Amino acid sequence: MAARDGLEVTGPLGDRYDEILTPEALDLVAVLHREFGARRKELLKARAERQERLSAGGTLDFLPDTAAVRADDSWRVNEPGKGLEDRRVEITGPTDRKMTINALNSGAKVWLADFEDANTPLWTNMIEGQLSLRDALDRTIDFTDAKSGKSYALKADEELATIVVRPRGWHMEEKHVLVDGEPISGSLFDFALYFFHCARRQLAKGKGPYFYLPKMESHLEARLWNDVFNLAQDELEIPRGTIRATVLIETIPAAFEMEEILYELRDHSAGLNAGRWDYLFSVIKKFRDRGADFVLPERNAITMTAPFMRAYTELLVRTCHKRGAHAIGGMAAFIPSRKDAEVNKVALEKVRADKTRESGDGFDGSWVAHPDLVPVCREVFDGVLGDKPNQRDRLREEVKVAAADLLNIKATPGDITEAGLRGNVDVALRYLATWLDGAGAVAIHNLMEDAATAEISRSQVWQWIYNGVVTAEGQKITKEWVEQILDEELAKIRTELGDAFNEPRYNQAVALFKEVTLADEYSEFLTTPAYVRFP
Repeated sequence: MAARDGLEVTGPLGDRYDEILTPEALDLVAVLHREFGARRKELLKARAERQERLSAGGTLDFLPDTAAVRADDSWRVNEPGKGLEDRRVEITGPTDRKMTINALNSGAKVWLADFEDANTPLWTNMIEGQLSLRDALDRTIDFTDAKSGKSYALKADEELATIVVRPRGWHMEEKHVLVDGEPISGSLFDFALYFFHCARRQLAKGKGPYFYLPKMESHLEARLWNDVFNLAQDELEIPRGTIRATVLIETIPAAFEMEEILYELRDHSAGLNAGRWDYLFSVIKKFRDRGADFVLPERNAITMTAPFMRAYTELLVRTCHKRGAHAIGGMAAFIPSRKDAEVNKVALEKVRADKTRESGDGFDGSWVAHPDLVPVCREVFDGVLGDKPNQRDRLREEVKVAAADLLNIKATPGDITEAGLRGNVDVALRYLATWLDGAGAVAIHNLMEDAATAEISRSQVWQWIYNGVVTAEGQKITKEWVEQILDEELAKIRTELGDAFNEPRYNQAVALFKEVTLADEYSEFLTTPAYVRFP
């Protein structure tokens, strides 16, 4: 598309893209970029500066400068938006047409329509995902699977899940849209297009424009989002406070600023979510070069009962309910099997145990990644909530969490084994190949893997190499050994997949794995160098 007042779209224009990339919608994109682009970059710079302090031996603590906000018991967040009062089951997934229909039909109360970790930010995915959402609200969406011939459509005359959109994190750019010659924020692009096209559509249905906000590391980043919301509402002449946003507490710095984050977004807040997988990734990333006290056991050995994870989730529920906000639990990664009854039984038992713990801790709802898990999660939360929409009245005043509790990484039980190392390499390779092929969420070994779980896998390998970790069997983890394992695991995948093995794609995955795992310098996000590989 030709430049329009300094804005240029360089991505190819597919069928119906002009319905999303309208001049008016792009005007909102440009307004938000020009107002907030520089501030976003300053906040990303502040992240890097904090990382430098942590790598130099610094620590994290509750902020003395915002103690008054935490001590003031008078403030509360806004009341839940319509359709967000009861959130006992939320399903997550990307915004392709099939997933959109299945998620809305699933029986879940909320669908997290994901432009982030469960999605690959291909240009086609980003624009066609926006079309899926708009068509769903208009009830014109349908889909026919080309392989099976099966058709999908929204259920008639039934209450569908409330749509809550997750834009990309502040660190991501949308390189196919330039404003004044520079790429824009992926966050602002995703938000602006959905808000422009769907805010009034949602309001007409008695709900509203709702969002999940990922990857934040401070209350100042929450303040930026709040200012974005206010300007966008003003531009469209929609009353301030109409938007509702749930923040994923999925970085360890944000865990020390939960109350401040709610305070900054209080007119627009819909609560906090315990984004457990990215939280583990953040713990590894932030303390990756700090020695044995911050080295976690292999990923499958880390449970939600680990002391530092208990402190994090208990504090989240306590904080939310103190301020009248919803506390939403995390996603169990287990995926049921429709072919293997024993695998299915084990998966459902683990999901039930996970949701039982969360509901018992006071969470108001939780995530699932597959429609077959909706009934399990709903049954567990029904048993606690009954006819109540939530348990925000359960204040958990007995919970006391200190900074040392959140940082008690070394108390996490579990080993680091050769099998765990191989598992990380295998999962990372399979996931990266799938991601590069355009899919951001994939079932691997009966677990749902997305960018967050892949980040854990590759970050653990980097940390183990950097810190000279020795496995439970007595072998030191080195670059050379990991490269050997990489070759061996790739050979296993090649044999397993046979004719379905995509040699060029796996060659790309191997190169990307080496870049984000074996390099001396740690890559903050694997999606950043991966995105460069897309046209």
